[in-house]
Amino acid sequence: MNNIVNINSYAFYYSFSGNPNKSLILFIHGFMGNSQEFDGVIRSLKKDFYCLTIDLPGHGNTKVLGADKCYSMAQTAQGLINLLDNLQITKCFLVGYSMGGRLALYLTLNFPHKFPKVVLESASPGLPTVIEQLNRIKRDGQIAKKLERCTEESDFITFLLHWYSQPIFGNLKNHPHFQDLIEIRLKNHPKELAKSLRFMGVGCQPSLWEKLKNNTNPLLLLAGEYDKKFIDINEKMANICQFSQLRIIRNAGHNIHFENPKNFVENIGSFFRNQAEMEELNFKDK
Repeated sequence: MNNIVNINSYAFYYSFSGNPNKSLILFIHGFMGNSQEFDGVIRSLKKDFYCLTIDLPGHGNTKVLGADKCYSMAQTAQGLINLLDNLQITKCFLVGYSMGGRLALYLTLNFPHKFPKVVLESASPGLPTVIEQLNRIKRDGQIAKKLERCTEESDFITFLLHWYSQPIFGNLKNHPHFQDLIEIRLKNHPKELAKSLRFMGVGCQPSLWEKLKNNTNPLLLLAGEYDKKFIDINEKMANICQFSQLRIIRNAGHNIHFENPKNFVENIGSFFRNQAEMEELNFKDK
């Protein structure tokens, strides 16, 4: 079921799939993804869970109706809470990947009553110092300019191939279905992606390291074995948050759910299923 709903400064595109009589999982995609990001995973989960996917501002079919600040993390988070309220969802499980994982952590720490259990895939709490933030904002600004210069699809494809050559993605470009991932990315508009990067890049978001220390919601942290940068970040997260557990996923880099979907599904399914068996987290008349 695909829908678009206007809520304040957004026209959110969202989709439900799976078993409406089971507990609900909200999936949040990463930078340059869209609501199709987790389709393969959801096919394996839909018998046991009801799944909600969305297009973030700057991505897919979601439209920003307000000012550019609506692309920011704080504004986007409040927009998603308003969407859940509009859908009469009082709480749900939460899965976020990369940029979507940063957003998922922000949602968890600022609206903990909404998200009883959360999976963060290749995510971080942001950058801890102002100097690091400013350096990252400068770097992301340069990347945004490259996106803004993508006037032809061929330009965008060149950008994507360069993007996925980064070390954090390991051998992703050699994956037999890599072209399918590129096709999903091509459904986005480069200038909209540039706005997302300028306003919700890791340099712009508030650092969540201090808040993470006080988190009491169970967190499952996932990092791919080839993604050394995010293994290090997630080890630090696990060390300061006693309600978190870290699992390193074999045969995967940054994009675990694409490279090793079987292991990804097993991990999040078992993490959510124990609580789901005790209490079906459906709070909406579907």
